[in-house]
Amino acid sequence: MDNYAIAENFSLLSKLMDIHGENSFKARIYGAAAFNIEKLPYPLADTPPEKIASIKGIGESTAKKIAEMLETGQFGILNEYIAKTPPGVVEMLNIKGLGPKKIHSIWKEMELESIGELLYACEENRLTLYKGFGEKTQANVKEAIEFYLQNKGSFLYAEMEALFPQINAYMEKLFSKEKTHVTGAYRRQALTMDELEFVVLEKNETIKPKFITAQPPELLEEKNDLLLYKLKNGLKLRLCTGEGKMDERLFLTTGSDEFINAFQKKFPSVKFTGKGPDDEPVFSQAGIPFIPPCLREKEAIIDKTKKNGLPLLIQSADIKGLIHSHSNWSDGVNTIEEMAEELIKRGFQYLVISDHSKAAAYANGLNEERIREQHRYIDELNDKLRPFKIFKSIECDILNDGSLDYGNNILSTFDLVIASVHSNLKMTEEKAMMRLLRAIENPYTSILGHMTGRLLLSRNGYPVDHKKIIDACAANHVVIELNAHPRRLDIDWQHIDYALEKGVLISIDPDAHALDGFDDVKYGVLAAQKAGVTKEQNLSSFSLQQFVEWLQNNKKKKKR
Repeated sequence: MDNYAIAENFSLLSKLMDIHGENSFKARIYGAAAFNIEKLPYPLADTPPEKIASIKGIGESTAKKIAEMLETGQFGILNEYIAKTPPGVVEMLNIKGLGPKKIHSIWKEMELESIGELLYACEENRLTLYKGFGEKTQANVKEAIEFYLQNKGSFLYAEMEALFPQINAYMEKLFSKEKTHVTGAYRRQALTMDELEFVVLEKNETIKPKFITAQPPELLEEKNDLLLYKLKNGLKLRLCTGEGKMDERLFLTTGSDEFINAFQKKFPSVKFTGKGPDDEPVFSQAGIPFIPPCLREKEAIIDKTKKNGLPLLIQSADIKGLIHSHSNWSDGVNTIEEMAEELIKRGFQYLVISDHSKAAAYANGLNEERIREQHRYIDELNDKLRPFKIFKSIECDILNDGSLDYGNNILSTFDLVIASVHSNLKMTEEKAMMRLLRAIENPYTSILGHMTGRLLLSRNGYPVDHKKIIDACAANHVVIELNAHPRRLDIDWQHIDYALEKGVLISIDPDAHALDGFDDVKYGVLAAQKAGVTKEQNLSSFSLQQFVEWLQNNKKKKKR
């Protein structure tokens, strides 16, 4: 073990001790030892053990730890700290501008244990509620995390969408529009992806020289019909190369392996025309309606399309009202009036304001008195803004025993209640199911919010039996939210088809904490399209009149 590795171990130990809020004097000693060891002009491995303790900045205790590392290659006390620190908390040390003291606050006070959770908290404007985290600090942390995550090489659809126009324009400039077309996971609207894939109708020897620039991308893999590059931002660029028919290459690279293999077995005689990137004629030859790229995931969609055709998929323009948004009454940025006025400008018909409940103290959740104040305020706004309508709602915490955060006397004052889990996320399936099922059975629960609590690429959701939850929602007339935030997209689209079979409404909701959060509805719509959702099956597509009627009818059903 060289000096640099030894110094790194002491430096990490010092930081972890600070993160745990332990003896700052000891932490400083180990930090100083790291600094001094790194500056030594000779290797400690070649230094007699009895002389190490006399080196400036290294005492007897530190010398024993150095001896341990040199003899065993291990550092026991560091391993202990690593074992009792969540990996995501350790990873926060990679974020520029985040020192151990701030990470201690993030972990112990905010109860965030991963970089993804921290980024989500920044997007919800939550850091500013804590001492030492102003708006500027929050913005800097958010920017630093985004830079770090981008360079890890995995991307949300929304992140890839932001990069796509520039990359697509560059590809078309290099190879022409006729010879290049995006394909693969991005064309299928995958929620996350590790690479951006293009069909390029050129041979490798023609393509490679065009990528030789002042800062050439790294060539990771090459085959006769493949070039895999890594760009400077960490994005992998997969090029399906070689000459051929664009419609054929595009069709074969767009669908999942399951979809393509099933299609070829069912329709072996289908031929390709080679007339551009349009692969719709493939389906005409097969005698079935066109299957959009977003649905080309599973074999079942082929049989379903053949038997019943395909309904018209939901579009962003079908969303008539914004359900589940947070104002500055809890952890949002804007006033309710500002939110309503923005939606009026955008042509929406209603807003369902759903601030956090009192258990969410970290998000300035509303106690009973503040609820009454907010309801009076909403009444005034509705008089002022009609025919636009603001509905009184709450994102009510599902407590540890599955009960909701307020008694029935308060819950009954809302137009609708969104029930969500925000605390104690590390649960067994048995525990998670108990909490969720009890909340669903509460007669005041209207919508089940972000069912699993997942954050894509950051935090796995707690384990649940999706079918049992959907069955319970069907029995209790509860809508299931498709949380449209690009880091959530929860319920996952792969479980929505069962909900639709059971007649359960989906609600595409932005969970917005600022005006630009309204734009996230788009990502919920894209995810819903992958599940084959129509506008009739989505609550937020209801017109104002339909929504009012639904509220009335749903309350009657729950009283039966």
